[in-house]
Amino acid sequence: MDFFPDVTLAVVAGGQGRRLSGVPKGLLRLEGRTVLERLLGLAPSFAEVLLVANAPEPYARFGLRAVADVVPGKGAPGGVHAALAGARTAWVLVVACDMPFVQPAAVRVLLEARAPEVDAVCFTVGERVEPLLAVYRASLAGPWGGALAAGDLSLRQLLAGCRARLLPEESLRAVDAELRSLVNVNTPEDLRRHGLALP
Repeated sequence: MDFFPDVTLAVVAGGQGRRLSGVPKGLLRLEGRTVLERLLGLAPSFAEVLLVANAPEPYARFGLRAVADVVPGKGAPGGVHAALAGARTAWVLVVACDMPFVQPAAVRVLLEARAPEVDAVCFTVGERVEPLLAVYRASLAGPWGGALAAGDLSLRQLLAGCRARLLPEESLRAVDAELRSLVNVNTPEDLRRHGLALP
């Protein structure tokens, strides 16, 4: 994949993994590597890697710059906002830490859909927007921080208020026919289905 000097890779490692005995989900293992290590395979294409984690200690061995939620208690929207607020580049590729199968080709589709009149690029599957494998302008941090501080908003609500480019499902299927890039692992059943193991 090309090098994108204006983009930070942000891995959002929020969430307690309550349905997985409280295990940090980025440390789940697949074929001998943690999910975080698999995601870090994308790192050479980006200016920096940022770890969004309120409790970064389990990930200390990876030596990543970590940021915590700026607006606490907001779940995934707070994690994405923290990534945008902590980035030193104009754009941020946000990936959830429990997505073991993100394809470089899928990432490229997102990055190539950026444009001067666009603030965010996400895939859609059916009617559902997929905001945890997406590209955002870091400048959204200001307005989104204010919106989150004022109330509980979903990522989809935040996206509805900005210039978002929503890519159709076919644009992802063209490079990832089974939509593996969007798989996330939340439950013991997910572990079994996708062949992952606890650390």
